[in-house]
Amino acid sequence: MAKKDFVLSVEDLTVSFDGFKAVDGLNLYVDRNEVRVVIGPNGAGKTTVLDLISGKTRATSGSINFKGLELTKMSEHMIVRAGIGRKFQTPSIYENLTTYENLEVSFPRGRSVFGAIAFRRTADVDERVRQIAEEVFLTEMLDQTAELLSHGQKQWLEIGMLLMQDPELMLLDEPVAGMSVSEREKTAELLSRVAKNRSVVVIEHDMEFVKNIAHRVTVLHQGKVLAEGSMEAVQSNPKVIEVYLGH
Repeated sequence: MAKKDFVLSVEDLTVSFDGFKAVDGLNLYVDRNEVRVVIGPNGAGKTTVLDLISGKTRATSGSINFKGLELTKMSEHMIVRAGIGRKFQTPSIYENLTTYENLEVSFPRGRSVFGAIAFRRTADVDERVRQIAEEVFLTEMLDQTAELLSHGQKQWLEIGMLLMQDPELMLLDEPVAGMSVSEREKTAELLSRVAKNRSVVVIEHDMEFVKNIAHRVTVLHQGKVLAEGSMEAVQSNPKVIEVYLGH
């Protein structure tokens, strides 16, 4: 498949910290409308890969190409503008604002969190906020201050804040960490819906959740791809069993 067919092409990507290669010659290709899950033992380089794609960390060498744009030369802000949204392990939401206001300030119109309340609400923003709130199971919580949401609801709110920006590629770091079983099931349903018109790269440890959402699974070990394929293929791979699933 030609390079242009992929929404994201990561090639020969390496990053070293004080001589230690956290990511080592990594190649990763993500299709349009694909949910790619990246798994691997702690220290495998999973979060570092998301840091590199989102511009939080600079590559030592290699290429990250998103729809023809070379991300290694772009700032974090430019990468967001290009259509990539990132969710971190710990939800980063505005605890003192309501759910509605958190979604509202995420609408890409140059609003700041400080100016959010001063703006007169327009019908298009209001419609978008309510649509996204329904998508992330928070319609009943729109007037609730974000600090009062459960941990799972905070995770959903952050996904909702990303969806407000309508990114073409979403990067999610352990989106179901700390969630109840029912919340995990709802999140799997949410991500399956979300991926109908965008690509999603997920880092996750919960294998049951991975089975429910992954189109393809990439296993990292010591900063390199150890195996890649369907969940079934990866689970039965002797190398994967030895370094990861066997523990």
